[in-house]
Amino acid sequence: MSAAIVVHGGAGLIAEDRHARLLGGVRNAASAGHAVLLSGGSALDAVVAAVRVLEDDPEFNAGVGSALTRDGTVETDAAVMSGHDQRIGAVGAVPDLGNAIALAHAVLERGEHVLLAGAAALAFAAEVGITPAAPGALITERARARLAEYLAAPPPFAAATVGTKTAGGRDAKAPRAARASKREREGGTVGAVARDRNGQFAAATSTGGMVGKRSGRIGDSPIVGAGTWADRELAISATGDGEAILRVGLARTVALRAEGSGLEAGARGALAELAAITGGTAGLIAIGRRGHVMLRQTPTMPVAWIDASGPGDSLGDD
Repeated sequence: MSAAIVVHGGAGLIAEDRHARLLGGVRNAASAGHAVLLSGGSALDAVVAAVRVLEDDPEFNAGVGSALTRDGTVETDAAVMSGHDQRIGAVGAVPDLGNAIALAHAVLERGEHVLLAGAAALAFAAEVGITPAAPGALITERARARLAEYLAAPPPFAAATVGTKTAGGRDAKAPRAARASKREREGGTVGAVARDRNGQFAAATSTGGMVGKRSGRIGDSPIVGAGTWADRELAISATGDGEAILRVGLARTVALRAEGSGLEAGARGALAELAAITGGTAGLIAIGRRGHVMLRQTPTMPVAWIDASGPGDSLGDD
């Protein structure tokens, strides 16, 4: 079976003057992951290598350049999942950790736990020789500006009313359950999915989270079946409205739907379900035995891939 990798740089509304830099970043990440596959490496090692490139690139909301909490600090989340044996490693709300995917990989390899968060994750990082950055070292001027904009006009929050009825018996339209689009308009989570020459799959996802989040908030990225999933047939990495992705278990929903209708139809159906239930938006990349898909409900999502046909890139699924 031919090896392939797909990488995304987050779904959102991204300013046009950043498009070239973001596409260059995901191309670099795809190349790094594909080099691992070409050398006979595993899908697991390939997605970790790809995501590390994105974490080190300040254009993306992961590692350097992460979105800031409302306190002006960086807390990162990440997960990696191996499909053939469904081993998982994940970390959440880890302060000042530039390569959260490396720590998630270490959690997977140790095998003692699946998810570590906060101070416990930092303690494990010290145990395995992963050093966090100095406070403030991961913060960019763009991240500071985004937080200042958010704090100046915080988006309203609304309680979900999905499934309620009006007095006349008609379905009430659910308000968006989490936040206004401004909060996520520049994209977020980064991720990679891969299939190696042995036909094994892996997925990896990393993020700085949503701008203005409370300290300690953990999003969808490190939650298995929500932002990240891999099994013997496919691998998925999601991006977008984290709370909405969590509510519907987006990645696992794609996998379940794909069993009956195929990968693309399953992914489209899962995204439609997310929108209908939560009012949120998301995007995803997925790879199976017969190809890959990249779908989003937002104007842009930088994606790059390398497969048997060669390299490619896109700002969405058009």
